[in-house]
Amino acid sequence: MAGSGTAEPWARRADEVAAALGTDLRRGLSATAATTALAEHGPNELPDADRASPLRILLGQVGSPMILLLAGAGVLSAVLGDLTEAVVILVVVVLNGWIGFSQEYRAERAMASLRALAAPTVRAVRDGAPADVPARELVPGDLVLLEAGSLVPADGRLVEAHALRIEESPLTGESVPVDKGTGPVERSAPLAERTSMAHSGTSVAAGRGALLVTATGVGTEIGRVARLLGDAEGVRTPLQRRLDVLVRGLAAAAGVIVLVVFGLGLARDEELETLLLTAVSLAVAAIPESLPAVVTVTLALGAQRMLDRQALVRRLYAVETLGSVTTICSDKTGTLTQNRMTITVLDMAGDRRELDRDGADEGIDHLLGNPTLCLLVAGGALCNDTTVADDGSLLGDPTETALVDVAGRYGMDARALVASLPRVAELPFDSERKRMTTVHRLAADPGDAAPAVRAVREQLRALAGDRGLVSVTKGAVDGLLARCDTVSIGEAVVPLDDDGRARARAAADELAAQGVRVLGVAVRPWPDPDGVPGDERLERALTLVGFEGMIDPARPEVRDAIAVCRRAGVRVIMITGDHPLTATSIGRDLGLAGDGDRAVTGAELDGMDDVALERTVREASIYARVAPEHKIRLVEVLQRGRGVVAMTGDGVNDAPALKQADIGVAMGVTGTDVTKDAADMVLRDDNFATIVAAVHEGRVVFDNIRKFVRNILSGNLAEVSIMVLAPLAGMPIPLLPLQILWLNLVTDGLPAMALAVEPPEPDVMRRPPTPRDESLLGADRGRRIATRGAALTVLTFLPAYGLWEAGDDAWQTVLFTSIAAAELAGGFAMRSERVSLARLGLASNRAMLAAVAATAALQVLVVSVPFARDLLGLRPLHPAHWLLVAGIALAYLVVVESDKAWQRRAAATAGR
Repeated sequence: MAGSGTAEPWARRADEVAAALGTDLRRGLSATAATTALAEHGPNELPDADRASPLRILLGQVGSPMILLLAGAGVLSAVLGDLTEAVVILVVVVLNGWIGFSQEYRAERAMASLRALAAPTVRAVRDGAPADVPARELVPGDLVLLEAGSLVPADGRLVEAHALRIEESPLTGESVPVDKGTGPVERSAPLAERTSMAHSGTSVAAGRGALLVTATGVGTEIGRVARLLGDAEGVRTPLQRRLDVLVRGLAAAAGVIVLVVFGLGLARDEELETLLLTAVSLAVAAIPESLPAVVTVTLALGAQRMLDRQALVRRLYAVETLGSVTTICSDKTGTLTQNRMTITVLDMAGDRRELDRDGADEGIDHLLGNPTLCLLVAGGALCNDTTVADDGSLLGDPTETALVDVAGRYGMDARALVASLPRVAELPFDSERKRMTTVHRLAADPGDAAPAVRAVREQLRALAGDRGLVSVTKGAVDGLLARCDTVSIGEAVVPLDDDGRARARAAADELAAQGVRVLGVAVRPWPDPDGVPGDERLERALTLVGFEGMIDPARPEVRDAIAVCRRAGVRVIMITGDHPLTATSIGRDLGLAGDGDRAVTGAELDGMDDVALERTVREASIYARVAPEHKIRLVEVLQRGRGVVAMTGDGVNDAPALKQADIGVAMGVTGTDVTKDAADMVLRDDNFATIVAAVHEGRVVFDNIRKFVRNILSGNLAEVSIMVLAPLAGMPIPLLPLQILWLNLVTDGLPAMALAVEPPEPDVMRRPPTPRDESLLGADRGRRIATRGAALTVLTFLPAYGLWEAGDDAWQTVLFTSIAAAELAGGFAMRSERVSLARLGLASNRAMLAAVAATAALQVLVVSVPFARDLLGLRPLHPAHWLLVAGIALAYLVVVESDKAWQRRAAATAGR
């Protein structure tokens, strides 16, 4: 706030706040005082975020262990005079660096979007007269005029409020506009209940008012959110962390092997040039050069599949993160619910009608046979400011559109109803009265009106006569009951005594306890048109018709989606700024809570230390009336428990938690730009079920990445092993750097990319998420890679050694080609870690068939075409050589399939 004199302005009288700010509530600030205050407080805007420059991102890529190791190998090749190898290695370095750079070069635009929430100009009172003032020049003490449709440009104390309702969901998560007034509220009132305040970034839904500015820029509630957003740490995804660990491990292992081989060579007095060439080959062999490209392609294809299912991925690594998610923290409004207030209960003097969430439970015939029901439904639609658009859509306050919608479901067209019963006077809604009254006259019978509309006319004619008027009042139950003397029961109107009021109040309280928002409807006939008052006397001696209960219902598909999450070991938590009773009701409906469970409030979270909060998070799945800092704290506690957390949201208040979470998910329809910019993924349909579909795709992507990592590393292990074994056996360098690059980029790369479209494993959503700290190699910590790598080493090295001993100068080419052929065969088998190739079928992944065929053709060409053969240092192969290569490939395929069969038997035994 502006200073200690304006601390907690919501709890002080408006004149006290004005005095503390030196403002005249009628004349506002003088131009001179505003200029002085602007110099003191600064402009009403938020500072730009500190963003990483492209150079800093590029330097981060260049400093990765894999890039440094490859660059060193390229320099050594150049020193040894092999410029071709040096250039090829340099190209690989540049491509890998560019891939990483392009993924990390995402400008942080959340702060810019926060700034854009401010209105460019506002209507403020300066020197006693209204004037257009740039929003950035507002200062504490300014008097700003508010009207329906305008954005609130700064935080401030309301000094006037005429039927003022403000949409605060972007800031507080409240699902319906909030009634505002000028009276002080409790000092301890949470943000969502400070009805005497309006806040920057919210919007006026209805009415008008005057705002005394108490805070601007970073001092506003949105400024506080901006600071939280800046403090929230961007979290590296599980895949990024796993890749970092893998690459560092490979680089360290390569460095150790190079030093050992180099030392042994020096001890045997080998030539330095040979040792350096061996070092280059080992470095190239240890690094899976195709890994960045393959990961990127796999993530991009996964992102495209997610887009087809309405999930737009902004950061590619988020694709895989979803597959590792252990907890989804979901906003309620619009994500778990339909974001559309719907009448679900009609209560008339104990006659309660439950409506389904999509339509009325009764036909029009039931309506025509029940006068009270007819009046209740019509009254809610008449005492209403909803506008019906040309296309039939309803525009206005969500509560009022729900009343018009239920009338339409009962056969009452809103436009026909208004034409038949035009409004002639009104007493607007007031936040202190919490009621609205409209007066209607019976127009000439249109003749072609729908039966329901004619039924309403007959009811009202019976009450008021042909020449009379009728008033309809709707509002909060307590205040309305105090104004009612009678109650409508069927065709009769009977007195309403204290016992009757108590029963009616109990019925309304029962609905409210279920999270239902309840409005009462009452009528009064005015037989003498000249005797209708224009003030609150209009709301005396009313006849209670009944209550209409509404709720923002759960999306029907969400229940099944939550059940899928439960089977997949993913926990769902609801975190909302809405009322605890509403949140609890929806949570029970969705199966997130039992009958005895309740929502934990933000105020309760404030009173918990970390130990108590960790215990609460393990037990409670619904949190209500939470502030941005509460959401961040909940996410941090879940992450400390080694969980991978996804956080959804649509409002400004959600952005810091989205950034803190492992994956932030923004709503594409209702979400603010701030939220979308802070998120990793945007839901184009705002539907929780879409998140679950994205989790499925994420798991498929991670499975496929793990498959090709295992396949690639099995080959790399064999290459390194052969490079170490050959000198020990007295052989020359078995594989040259360019040959290894060919194997790692072409032979490994194309089939690995084809794995990106491999269909999902059958149990992909029936197993727990991959543990956060589990290696990319899997729970077996590389046993499969070691087994298959050893098999590939033996199967390829021993025949090559035999050919070398026999003096066959094609031994190196046979070794090179047999490694390529075996890896292609192994790629087929590694399409699944459990299912046999015979059961999978060759045609179930046609991309793999095409990739293997293309790679095999390239391998034959590079061995057969003189230019390519000479470039890679190869020799021609004879038919016997090709038969040997084919036998080695088939043998490796049998080894991999046998390993999978052994694993299936072990799993079956463990299952018993």
